[in-house]
Amino acid sequence: MPHRRPPQRPVDRRCHAPAAHRRRRTRTPRRRGPRPRAPHLERLRHRTLARTRRTVGECLMSHALTARFRVLADAIGTPLPVDETTSGYLDTLATSIGADSELLWLALAAVSAEFPKTDTYEKFRRDAVLNGTRQALAEVAARSTHLLAPNRTVAVRIVTGAVVLDVHHTARTGLATGIQRVVRQTIGYWKDRPGVELVGWDRRYSGLRHLTEPEQQNALYGSAPHLARPKTWVLTIPFKSIYVLPELAIEDDRTARISCLAEFSGNRTNVIGFDCVPLTSSETVGAGMSAAFSKNLAALAHFDRVSTISEAAATEYRGWRGMLSGAGLTGPAIEPLLLPSVAEVVSAADFEAARAALLTGDAPMMLVVGSHEPRKNHLAVLYAAERLWRDGIEFQMVFIGGNGWHGDEFRAQLKRLQGDGWPVRAISALSDALLWSAYRLARVSVFPSLNEGFGLPVGESLSARTPVVTSNFGSMKEIAVAGGAILVDPRDDDDVYRGMKAGLLDDELHAKLVAESAGLSTRGWSDYADELWRYFELDTRLANASATS
Repeated sequence: MPHRRPPQRPVDRRCHAPAAHRRRRTRTPRRRGPRPRAPHLERLRHRTLARTRRTVGECLMSHALTARFRVLADAIGTPLPVDETTSGYLDTLATSIGADSELLWLALAAVSAEFPKTDTYEKFRRDAVLNGTRQALAEVAARSTHLLAPNRTVAVRIVTGAVVLDVHHTARTGLATGIQRVVRQTIGYWKDRPGVELVGWDRRYSGLRHLTEPEQQNALYGSAPHLARPKTWVLTIPFKSIYVLPELAIEDDRTARISCLAEFSGNRTNVIGFDCVPLTSSETVGAGMSAAFSKNLAALAHFDRVSTISEAAATEYRGWRGMLSGAGLTGPAIEPLLLPSVAEVVSAADFEAARAALLTGDAPMMLVVGSHEPRKNHLAVLYAAERLWRDGIEFQMVFIGGNGWHGDEFRAQLKRLQGDGWPVRAISALSDALLWSAYRLARVSVFPSLNEGFGLPVGESLSARTPVVTSNFGSMKEIAVAGGAILVDPRDDDDVYRGMKAGLLDDELHAKLVAESAGLSTRGWSDYADELWRYFELDTRLANASATS
C-alpha cells in the first residue's frame, strides 16, 4: 500500500499578520460587582435616599432643639408645657430671658449648641434689643439646623453651682513638663471635692464637654495619652458657676470662646498664670507661639483672678495688665502663689537601679534637667563643661529632658562631644523614680535658664538636698534666695563656667549649700492646692451660686 502523508492544516503563506482572519476580536472584561443601573433609576435612588436622610435629620434636629429648649428653661427656672410647639417655647423663653446679658449668653450657647465668640454674641444681643428676644432666638434656632454634624443634634447640659476645670490639653497629652505637673498635682487634690467637674473641648473647639473616664485618668496621672475623641458628646455649659483654667490655652477657637464666656456669661473665671515668656523672650520660642499667646492674654483680660506661680511671673502679668488701660479695660486681680518643691520618696531598689543606669565609674555627676530649647541655655552649659574637661577636671554630665523647639544645635554639639570621648549623655524618657534618684546622685545640678515662670528643677534639686547652679534673676533667684544655690549670669559664659567649677571642686562651699538646702520650706502640693482654692474663693462662690440658683 503506498505511503500517504498525514493531512495538514492549511497554512496562510501570505505572512500578513494583520490579515482579517488573523485578527482576534478583543473581549471586553467582565465587570465585577453589581450590574449598572439605568441612569434615570440611579438618579431616582439618590433623590429618594437624600429625601429620607433629610427627613430623618429634620426629625432628629427637631427633637434635639426641643430638648435644648427644655434644658434652658430648667436652668433659668421657667416651666414649659409638655405639648407646646416651638413657637410657644420661644414665647415663654423670650419673656423670661428679656435683655439680661448673662441669660442671653446662656440662651445663645444652649440653642446653638456651641459657645459663642464675642462678635456672634454681640450681634445676637443687638438683634434682641432691636427686634425682640423672641425673634433673635428664632433666628438662632433656624441657623442651628445648618451646624456641622454632629453639633447639629448634640445634646446640651447646663451645670449650675459647679467648679469647672478646663484641662483639655492635659487630658490628652503624654507630656509631663512643668505645666502638666502643676495641673496634675493641683487637680489631684481637687477632684473629689463637691461640685468639681473635669472638662475638655470637642474636636472643633466649639464648646466644653465632660471628660470620659480614660481622659480623666490621663488628666490626673498621664496614663493614657493621645486618646481618640468621642464621636458623640454632651455640650457642658456652666451657669452661675466657676470656670478655672489651670493650663495654658493657645488654640484660636478655644481662646476666642473663653474670652466671650469670661466677658458675658456671668460665670466667675480664674486661671493659673505660668509666665509671659512668649512676649518677654519671644526669640526663644517656636514660630507662631507669640501670636497664639497674645490670643490667650486677650481672653485673660476679662478674667476675675490670675494666680501666678512666682513673684517674677506676677511682675510680667502686672506689666501686661497695666497696658490694658489703653483699651479701657481693668484686667484681672493678680497674686503670686509660689509653687512647692517637695522631694519624692524613692525605694532602695529604685535608687540602686538608677545608679546603675546613670553613673559610669566614680566621677561625680553633674545633672541638667529641662527640655533642649534655646531658653534653657544648654549650649552654654555644654561649652562650660567642655572647658572643664579640657582643664583636666573629671566629672560626668547627664541631661534629662525632651527635645524642645530648635534643639538641633544642642544635639549636634552633644554628638560631637560624645564623639570626642567626653562623658556626657541625654535621656528623654524616664520615670519619676529615676528623676528623683538622679537629683540625689548628682554632685550638683545646673539650670542657668534665660527666663522662667518658676524654674521647677531649681526647687526640685534643693528639695533633694542637691546644690544647684542657676540664674541670678527672676523666679530662679526667688526660689534660691534662701540658700543652697550658686547664682550666675546665664548670659556670661565665663560666669556659668565659674559656677559649675565651684560646684564641682569647692568642698567647703558644697557642704555649706547642702546644709542651707536642708533648712528650706517643706511646703507640699496639698498646701499649694489649698492655698489656690482659697485664693480663687471656690467654697464661697459655690455657696453663693447654690443660694441664687
